[in-house]
Formats: sequence, structure tokens, C-alpha cells
Amino acid sequence: MAPRSASGPAYAKDEKALCFHHELLYEAKVLDSRAVDPSDKKTSYQYKVHYKGWKNTWDDWVPEDRLRKLTEENKELANSLKRDMEHYRRNSTQHTAKPSHKKKPVGSDLTGSSARGSEDRSSVVPPPLRGTKRGRDHEGIEKEEVFIHRPAVRIVVPDNLKGLLVDDWEYVTKNHQLVHLPSKTPVNMILDDYSNLETPKRRIGSAEAEILEEVVSGVREYFNKSLGRILLYKHERSQYHDILEQLDSGVGDLAGQTLCDAYGAEHLCRLFVSMPELIAQTNMDSQSVNRLREELSKMTQWLSKNTPKYFNTQYENQSQNYADSSKMNPT
Repeated sequence: MAPRSASGPAYAKDEKALCFHHELLYEAKVLDSRAVDPSDKKTSYQYKVHYKGWKNTWDDWVPEDRLRKLTEENKELANSLKRDMEHYRRNSTQHTAKPSHKKKPVGSDLTGSSARGSEDRSSVVPPPLRGTKRGRDHEGIEKEEVFIHRPAVRIVVPDNLKGLLVDDWEYVTKNHQLVHLPSKTPVNMILDDYSNLETPKRRIGSAEAEILEEVVSGVREYFNKSLGRILLYKHERSQYHDILEQLDSGVGDLAGQTLCDAYGAEHLCRLFVSMPELIAQTNMDSQSVNRLREELSKMTQWLSKNTPKYFNTQYENQSQNYADSSKMNPT
């Protein structure tokens, strides 16, 4: 919950805003506000809201972290979440009616199923965001009967990113080409750019500012831990081992760096598609899941608008020696 501002509530009476109700954002009007503890200067505010188009019986007091300013960016997010929910429901109905066993390339399924999914995911899940709960016996992995009821993380992946992911799959698996590494716009640069853009939009010390910092940090950790296990295609393995040697060599531009300094947007997008499956293995509560999904969806939307800056336009052909090496060293 966001701390109380010295200048008063962040939302004024009669101000129009967007408010989370479960997993979706709805247009709402602020009817009133109150400090949770008026005697505490650091206390948070609550707001009574009326949801547009809903009966007054749905009016409710909500914490500040459920509200979002009525900006074009947030309205776009609300529409994306709605479309994603409709897409998910249609797919759920279709899969229930007629299960399909046909394999799909990465990027074709928003639930996070991966075309590389033969490796163990349980060992790549880093600690959850602050405020989430950990299981005692399984390090964040729950028993099956509990796991199937965990909150879903349906990340909004814009269509142009899905198209780039499918192209990426074809370049690597069909054409046997590779992304040039190290990337000119590595994951660390992308995350720094996004953080620098978003941070001024968040009130200092607010829940939104803290969540942004935690999510960006979490994405870095997820990427470094999961790249070698679940984000690579077979043809990329030899390249990956070469990058590891450069990272560990102690000389050169990559010496002492991390995988986030070598790989770029193509592999970061693969992580976004795999993220729902990874997050589902943690014990995050529904509120944390919703916050994480919102931040990741914003990040993918921003990335989709900046594809010319961060994505490679050409993939590289490899030598026969590389092809032979890949066949000899598949893992």
C-alpha cells in the first residue's frame, strides 16, 4: 500500500481513474478519500470508488495501489488486459472441448508453453518478489492439487512481439542462423532504459515505485538463471558455451559481466513468454501476481513500441565447424 503523501491524497474527489477489480482495470470515479491512520503521517490513503456502468452497490473503499491514473498508457493497458482475458477464456474453452497435442513455436501461446521445454524449470525459479510467501518443503513448488489452483499470470504480449518470436524460432531452428552476440542492446541496457523511463512516473517511496524496482531486478535474475536451461534452442548451445567462456575468462569486454550483458531483446522476449510457467511454480498470492502481471505487461508494451531500437534485423549464418560443434555438443 502506498505511503501517505505530505501534499494529501494522490486522487482528488470526483477524479476519474482506473481501478483494478480482480485481474482487470475498470474506469472509475473517486467519491471520497481517507487516511487509514490519521495520526500517522506515513499512513496510506484509501479511496471510495464508483465503477463506471456498475450499480452503486458495487461502490467500494480500495487501497491506493489498486488505482491508476486515467492516462492513455494506462487505458491501453486496460484494453490489453481485457483482450488477453478474452483470448485466454476462448482458448480455455477450446482446449477443454478438444485437447490438442500439436507443438507450437515459442511466442504462439500466451500461457508460456515453450518450444524448448525439455529442461527442468524447478531449479531456475529465483526468490519471489517481496511480500510473497514461500513453501517450506518444496522451495516454492507446491503439491499438484494446490498448484493447479494457483493464480494464473497471463502476460500481455503484443502481436508484433509474437510475430518476432515466431520469426526468431524459424531463423534459429529452420535456417540454423544465430543472433549476433554480444548484443549491441543487451538485456541490462533494455531494462535500464525502461526503468529510467518509468521511475519518474512513480511517486518516490510509493508502492508502485518499489514494485517497479523489484520487478526489474527480478527479471534480471530470472534471465540469468533461466537462459541456459529453458530459453535456448539446440543450435544456440555452442554459442552459449562460448559466451560463458568469455564471461569467465577475466579478459575482454564481457569479463566479469553477466548473461544480461551479452544477450538481447530476442532472448528477453522468450523469457516473457516462459514467465507465466515459472511464476506458477512460486507461492505468490493473487495480489502479487496481479502486480507482477501489470508491470510485465507494461514492459512488453513498451518494448513492442521500440522494436527497431532493440531487435536485430538480420541473423548470421554459421560456419560448418559451428554446425559440427553443435551436433557434437547438444547440451
